[in-house]
Amino acid sequence: MKNFWEKIKKPIFCLAPMADVTDCAFRRVIARCDRPDIFWTEFVSADGLACPRAREKLLIDLKFSSKEHPIVAQIFGSNAENMKSAARLCRKLGFDGIDINMGCPDRSIEKQGGGAAMIKNPAIARAVIRAVKEGAGDLPVSVKTRIGYNKNEIETWVGELLSENITALSIHLRTRKEMSSVPAHWELMKRIVKIRDEIKSKTLIIGNGDVKDIEDAKQKVKETGCDGVMFGKAIFGNPWLFRNCQSPSLTSGVSKTGFDTEKKLKVLIEHARLFDKLLGKHKNFAIMKKHFKAYVKDFEGAKELRTKLMGTKNAKEAEKIVKDFLKFFLIFYFFQ
Repeated sequence: MKNFWEKIKKPIFCLAPMADVTDCAFRRVIARCDRPDIFWTEFVSADGLACPRAREKLLIDLKFSSKEHPIVAQIFGSNAENMKSAARLCRKLGFDGIDINMGCPDRSIEKQGGGAAMIKNPAIARAVIRAVKEGAGDLPVSVKTRIGYNKNEIETWVGELLSENITALSIHLRTRKEMSSVPAHWELMKRIVKIRDEIKSKTLIIGNGDVKDIEDAKQKVKETGCDGVMFGKAIFGNPWLFRNCQSPSLTSGVSKTGFDTEKKLKVLIEHARLFDKLLGKHKNFAIMKKHFKAYVKDFEGAKELRTKLMGTKNAKEAEKIVKDFLKFFLIFYFFQ
């Protein structure tokens, strides 16, 4: 199988893996509105996949459709054998690549030796990469991480990862200690790219953190020399994020006619339906509420609509509330 990364034109724009966000329902919504160059799954525990009983519940997080290719499965864990086994499973499931999470700051993940805990254990990190490569076979293996644990460690940490000849390295430009409490350190990206170039590595470097939109991403690529950008929070409430020539009204709230709000609310309904259809038997509908907060804002009556949606238990209830709202909303804008 040919490395899909080699076919993608630079700059590369990706959708970041986010727990309880980038599930199969949300990714299908994004794919229909305007897809990124690459999709990632939510992260999945390799230790969990190694346990037959847990695997049955976790496989829903590895569900994807044909319209999401290329799609990368993200896994985490510190047990090399389990990571190899998980990579082998992802290959059988038809993924285009495997990504190793070495940046998640969640304490429960770190207690298992995964996520950002890897930054403190480079020897284990390297062993895990080798194991995943073995399990992945001919699939490309990438890593997502941070610039350090308690401080900037790019001079050592980035070199450790690049020495394993991974296909791509996505870097959230904050330390684990900083979480999201400070602006992302994009000023460090030039040095990260230089470290890559100095050791003559072919690894693609993807930046992540505080990127507002496609134009902002293009500017950051131009200024730093990285190969692409990974979007996270910017996707919330804006499934058209990856549309290069989208109209400003689709990303900045309501237009004078209010029809952009109508369009956004119809996507909300579609998203809720897909969640119920694909995940309703596996996950709590309350997960949708973070999306409701993002879709429903910056227009007349948003607060009241949002409050009602927070009390819904399924897509049918949410759809009725939104449709009732739209009847009055469009009449209001028609007579403005």
